[in-house]
Amino acid sequence: MAGATDKGLSKKVHRSWAMYDWANSAYNLVVTSTIFPAYYNAITTQKSNGVIVNDKVVLWGIAFKNSALFDYAIAFAYLLVGLLSPFLSSIADNGGRRIYFLQFFCSIGALACCGLYGFVPGGVGWGIFCATVAAIGYCGSIVFYNAYLPEIALPAEQDKVSALGYAYGYVGSVLLQLVCFVFVLCPGTFGITDDTFPPRLSFLLVGLWWWGFGQVSFRGLQSKANHAKEAATMQFNAVWGGLVRVWHGIKRNKVVKYYLIAFFVYSMGVQTVMLAATIFGSKELKLQTAQLIAVILIIQLVAIVGAWGMARLSDLWGNLNVLLLVVLIWIGVCIAAYFITDANGFYAV
Repeated sequence: MAGATDKGLSKKVHRSWAMYDWANSAYNLVVTSTIFPAYYNAITTQKSNGVIVNDKVVLWGIAFKNSALFDYAIAFAYLLVGLLSPFLSSIADNGGRRIYFLQFFCSIGALACCGLYGFVPGGVGWGIFCATVAAIGYCGSIVFYNAYLPEIALPAEQDKVSALGYAYGYVGSVLLQLVCFVFVLCPGTFGITDDTFPPRLSFLLVGLWWWGFGQVSFRGLQSKANHAKEAATMQFNAVWGGLVRVWHGIKRNKVVKYYLIAFFVYSMGVQTVMLAATIFGSKELKLQTAQLIAVILIIQLVAIVGAWGMARLSDLWGNLNVLLLVVLIWIGVCIAAYFITDANGFYAV
């Protein structure tokens, strides 16, 4: 009887954990990849007869190219989270406060997305600030979200549970994207005459979606935290000692050391492509917002099939071989992207 109860608890916790992917993936799709970059580029670019006459923005008295300022802001957010993550995760692990850090980063990220509703033409400072805080919230929460996996799933279950999270994330983000897609493409249907309103409404919906469904996830994970009787104290010596032990362990373990270096380089490439693709398509290839949203929405559907297919290949070939295959595909995609000159090339890549 106890075994059945534990099994039932595990399934419930697995679903609760995956639900956070459902909640936050809307940010990654709507704000990071599609509507926000296209909207930001549109309201910070002056055109005459379809030709760009000014794409500079002024912040703190300094003139930036609009796309460069966006890249700097997101890079700053990622760098800040990267520097803080070892300390934050060590505090969470030693103090049993992982759930609270997850809730904190979720809350500031979702609130920042809601704040983007106030990003109107002429308010680039506010827009960049909210976009930066939202990125910090997203990246910071992912640190603690991922840290839950080995705690809630046995090694034999982790691939399956991880795949469940991806599936929830793809489905949840696509559902909200479709809602936003309707407002952006058919504003007249709802009597909307302000061109800035549909994108800003989308940002507000993302914030509410992220925070609201995040609460569903937290309830399940909180029950797991209580079930595990996590400690509620934090000591600096324990935190620092944990970091030192991890550092020495990495230096002794060549496999982990090389893996982290490889993951660092891999992440630089993948994240740069994901974050810059929409602005590149909008600014360099002159793609319209509707085209960009449509192609990235299709990508999400393709990704569901891809994730399932790669999981099946992993069963046949092993995780490492499939990972190598995927990295080779990425290398090919990046090389091909260098030669893109039109919309069709963008769609294909």
